[in-house]
Order: sequence, then structure tokens, then C-alpha cells
Amino acid sequence: MMSFSWLEWGLQVTLLVLLGAAIPFAIRLERALREIRKDRAAMESSAQGLSEAAAAAESAILRLRATAELSGRQVQERVTTAEPLRDDLRFLIERAETLADRLESLVRAGRPMAGHEAPPAPAATRPTREPPSDSGPLRSQAERDLLRALSIGTGKGPR
Repeated sequence: MMSFSWLEWGLQVTLLVLLGAAIPFAIRLERALREIRKDRAAMESSAQGLSEAAAAAESAILRLRATAELSGRQVQERVTTAEPLRDDLRFLIERAETLADRLESLVRAGRPMAGHEAPPAPAATRPTREPPSDSGPLRSQAERDLLRALSIGTGKGPR
């Protein structure tokens, strides 16, 4: 029976050596688990922060969408208001171009006549008088045409 007790003692010593070798590994494992628990708490707080940030971003997107819709409606209202003005301006520009062309042709037609007339008297010797009417004898045909074109352009006079 002696050998059995030596065998038992040998196994116990081997078990003690193996347990002694396992202690540093257990300590490392415990430290790693402690770090994982710490990281887990940080990760949970990060997840909570991420969830709060996502909620804030979603709220901001809704506000931006509402602002964009309001701005879009305001721009559309202004465009709707501006379209008739644009059409009026386009009409006035076309009419002004037509009148400018007519005025230019009248001025060109009047230039040859101006070459045959006497130059106007200086301002000091010029007599003061009432301006003659459209049908007065002192007006040339070019002046009458010019006055008629101007009166049509301003909406006064014959059409």
C-alpha cells in the first residue's frame, strides 16, 4: 500500500504544479474580463449617446424639411407674383423698341431737312413765344411725326 500513497502524493504534487501554472493565466483572464466589463459600460453609454444623436438628427431633419417647404412656398408665391410683372416688362420693352425704331427713322428722315434750314438763333437773340400747336405752320413734318410718335408712346393723343 505504500506505493499507492507515493502515487497519490505524486499526483497531488503534479496537480499543485498545474494549479500553480494556471494561476497567472487566471489572473490575466480576470484582468481581461474586467477590461471587457469596462469597455462594455463605455460601449453601452456610447450606444445610448448614438441613439440620442440619431433622435436629435431626425428632429433636425424634420425641422429642415418644414423650413424647406415653407421657403419653397414663399418662393413660389414670389414667382407667381413676378410672372405678370415680367410679362408687363417684356411688353413695355417690345413697345419701347418699336418706338425707338420709329423715332430713329423719324430723326434720320429729319436730318436732310435740317441741313437746308438756317441754324437756330443764339439763345440771347431768340424771341420768347408760346410753343406752337401740333398743326401750327412753324413745325416741320418731321417734328409733327416725332410729336405724334411720342404722344402714342406715352398713351396720350391719337392712336
